[in-house]
This record gives sequence, C-alpha cells and structure tokens, in this order.
Amino acid sequence: MNWISERKKLIGFLAIFLFIYFLPVDVNRFNDAIIGAFKLLKWYAKEHVILCLIPSFFIAGVITVFVSQAAVIKYFGVSAKKWLAYLVASISGTVLAVCSCTILPMFAGIYKRGAGIGPAITFLYSGPAINILSIMLTARILGFEMGIARVIGAVIFSVVIGLIMASIFPEKNKEKQAKQFNIPEMENNRVIWQTALHLLILILILVFVNWGEPLVDEGLWYLIYTARWFITAFCGLLLALSLIFIIKIRLIHVVIVVLAVLFTALLFPQFPLISFIVAVIGISIILSISSGEPQEWITETWGFAKQILPLLAAGVLVAGFLLGTPDEGGGIIPGDWIYTMVGGNTIIANIFASVIGALMYFATLTEVPILQGLMNNGMGKGPALALLLAGPAISLPNMLVIRGVLGNKKTMVFVLLVVVMAAISGWIYGSLF
Repeated sequence: MNWISERKKLIGFLAIFLFIYFLPVDVNRFNDAIIGAFKLLKWYAKEHVILCLIPSFFIAGVITVFVSQAAVIKYFGVSAKKWLAYLVASISGTVLAVCSCTILPMFAGIYKRGAGIGPAITFLYSGPAINILSIMLTARILGFEMGIARVIGAVIFSVVIGLIMASIFPEKNKEKQAKQFNIPEMENNRVIWQTALHLLILILILVFVNWGEPLVDEGLWYLIYTARWFITAFCGLLLALSLIFIIKIRLIHVVIVVLAVLFTALLFPQFPLISFIVAVIGISIILSISSGEPQEWITETWGFAKQILPLLAAGVLVAGFLLGTPDEGGGIIPGDWIYTMVGGNTIIANIFASVIGALMYFATLTEVPILQGLMNNGMGKGPALALLLAGPAISLPNMLVIRGVLGNKKTMVFVLLVVVMAAISGWIYGSLF
C-alpha cells in the first residue's frame, strides 16, 4: 500500500468533512450569497451567452481559420511596427461593443495566430473598455468630464499596459519572432477583402444584436435599439450570401437554414431570440457537414467554447457569491462596506474601487447605471473612475480564462497593472475634480 498516496486521500476526505461540518447554512447572508451566485449565473446564461459569447466564438474561429497568419503578424506580430500594432489594437474597442468576457475568444484568436503579447494585451483591454456606446452613455449620465477622462484613461491604459507586458516578458516575444521568420506564405483561397467582409458581417451581428436600451425613448440610439432585430436579420441575410459566395457552402444547405429561420420568425414573431438560436444551430450543422475550411471553422469555434465556457461559469458563480447580482446585491461582502470604503478620494478608496471593479462582472453598458447608484450613495468621483477603468475591462471570470491562455504569471502581472493604474488615475482625477 502506498501510504503517501493514502495519506493525501485521508487529508482530502478530512478537508471535505470539515468544510461540510462547518458550512454556515444557518446564516442568512451565506444563504443569500449562494442564491445570488446562481441568480447571476442564470442571468448570465439568459442574457449573455447566446447573443454575446456564441457570436464571439464564431468570430474567433474566423480569425483562426480564415485570417492569414501573415496578416496577423504584419499588424500585431512581434516584428510589426510598434506604433501601428498598438494603434490598431487600442482603437479596436470603438467598434466592438463587447464586455470583458466576450472579448476573450477574439483575444485568444489573434494571440494564437501570432500576435505579440503587447498588442494582444492592448486589444484585450481596449475592446471592452472604450467602446463608443459606453463612452457616450458615461458622458451623458455621469458627466462630460467623466466620459472624457474614461476614454483618455482607457486608451493610454491599453497602450501602456501592453508595452509594459511586452517589456516584462520579452522571452516569449523572442520565441515568436524566431518562429515568425520561418513561417512560409500560405496559399489563400480568397482575396483579403472577402475575408474582411465576412468578418465585418459577423461583427455587425454581434454589435447590433446586443445594442443596449438607452435611458430615453428618443434619438438615434433608441431608433437603432427598436430596429436592432431587423438590422440583425438584414446582416443575417448578408451572412447567408457570404457563406455561399465567400466560404463556398453549398447553396441548398444555406437555403434550408434561411427557410428554417424565416419559418421560425413567422411562427414566433414576438420571440426573435428563437430565430437567432435556430440560425446558430443551422449554421453549425452546415459547417460541420462541409469539408475543408468550413469544418475547420466550426471545429475552432467549438474549441474556444470548450476552453472558455466552463471557466466563465465558475468565475461568474464566485463573483456572484462574493458580490451578488449588480441590481440586487446579496453577496457575502455586505453592500454597506462597499459604500463606506469608496467614499471620498483617498488612496485606499481608489484601490478598493479598482479591486472591486476588477473582481465584479459588468455586462456591456451596465457599469454606468451601477456607478450612478453608487455615486448617489456617496461614492467619490475618483473611485468611480477607478472602477470604470478596471471594471469593464477585467473580471473574475475573465481572469480565469486569461490564465488558461497566458499562464499564472502573466495574468497576475496584467491584473496588477490594471488595478494599480486604475487606482492612481482615479486618485488624480478625484483630486482635480
């Protein structure tokens, strides 16, 4: 008998027993935190997975299979011009209305294709931090100066953090650089504008299907919100044409999927989400039964889903247990503590706000009304900006997935950089305003 192995099992059984024995199930706050964790997970599954994550998985699959590795290396690679790589990566968020979790498959896709760690990290931060909708809503609700401070801070953050990461971990870049010199030019079955158009259509679907409801029932943003499903349907028809003429899927297969979606839309006109689900299932099937690149696309898409979804689910549960849901609270950490800790503009208040923001999950655009509530309850302007700069860009679920892509050390450094820079920026902003 292997006593060392058996001793480890005994210690494990003992730890589980003690955990169960002292489980505080008779404490209301603990029970509320458990319920809050599963409420957040349910909300995430209903509101975010189908419309945000699944399209982003398909986009990541396109990047991995259809986007030339030489093109990624040209703009994001280790040998690319730094000013161009960081410029492209830092402004990407202005067109991607995504959250800290939705950006992950895209980040993993470009990193896998050969992007340097600096531009990849810049893209990872900028995607959810500076999308144009969030900036406009911030300026409108929290004040013009807060909106300006957020966009300046986020752009500078993304570039500085990327540069620091590249300088701290140069050995990885040297390895990539050596490999990239030996990468042969691969024959491409299509011209670059076709791949770009196909990718653009998928991005437009992601953007419009997740268009957030504005606070006022007027203006361009509200008009787009009311018509978002019609715009998404139009983009879906463009995607069908792209599947036929660019990806070379058989016409009869695409026609069957389109007819199935139209039939579902006529049968359930009040539930467009059902038609969207039918479209996702139909596209997945026709890609899987096709040969060559289409089958590689769905394989890579499924690979990203397998890697990311379990980690996100675990992270959302932990975040919900600690902090509860954004609208109800209910986490193990009392809400009064948060209000007390982020009042004023002390260094401690800014650090606390950036840490809470880094742990908490924010869906796209939800950070603004949450911050409005916190500021109405005494949160200082400095801590508010610190939370704005840290919160939408990273979260506990986001960290777990980044760890799977970059490893423990790089993830810890990235998170630490975000938290520290957000806290310093918040303190400076709070001192000025």
